[in-house]
Amino acid sequence: MSLAIVIMAAGKGTRMESDLAKVLHEANGRPIVEYVLEKSLSLDPEKIVLIIGHQAEKVREATKKFPVEWALQEPQLGTGHAVMQAEHALRGFSGDVLILSGDAPLVSRSTLDRLLENHRREQAVATVLTATLANPSGYGRIIRQENSSTVLKIVEHRDASGDELLVREINSGVYVFRAEELFDALKRITNDNAQREYYLTDVFSVCFRNGSKVTAFMTEKADEIRGINTREQLLEAERLLA
Repeated sequence: MSLAIVIMAAGKGTRMESDLAKVLHEANGRPIVEYVLEKSLSLDPEKIVLIIGHQAEKVREATKKFPVEWALQEPQLGTGHAVMQAEHALRGFSGDVLILSGDAPLVSRSTLDRLLENHRREQAVATVLTATLANPSGYGRIIRQENSSTVLKIVEHRDASGDELLVREINSGVYVFRAEELFDALKRITNDNAQREYYLTDVFSVCFRNGSKVTAFMTEKADEIRGINTREQLLEAERLLA
């Protein structure tokens, strides 16, 4: 099965207290997006699409040594909107699309291999990488069919019921989709929400409505799913990447 990878790298990173694009902040002397790109290349994809936005030219310059295609997200209207920008670059592509974040450099090659293997073995339309956290507060919860990899629902923390809040399996923000179904579903989501943004997680709602198979694959190393939003988190990631 062919593989394409979309990396979201358009954000400002306001909580970093810097105007520098978040993915260009350095860990051990290297922009954090480099770690994500190197891991992506190790999977031997047919194509890598890097979604750029804030300080687009700086990000393009910093990543030009990698065999990527850039797609501009301007303005930035949410994660779903970001992935929409990759459709042109992936026109005619038939296979699986792995979606990564340029500010989450800790996910391992072995975990991504197993995620893809699980997705294909289960013949899923969409698969989400998950982890179990001692304190899952703030994260979207994964509601599974009992004793199964099949996902019934992904619910945001703020929308979760009391029982759902007891679930400690959370959404990492790393996904695999069949390309055709992904871009079809992106055409069906709306920005009818408080932020007026298009959320990638709304694609799962389309899958559920269509009766498409959605599965979850859990990494046993919760550190892998950490994103970098603050300078403190950058220092911690630097330690783990060393």
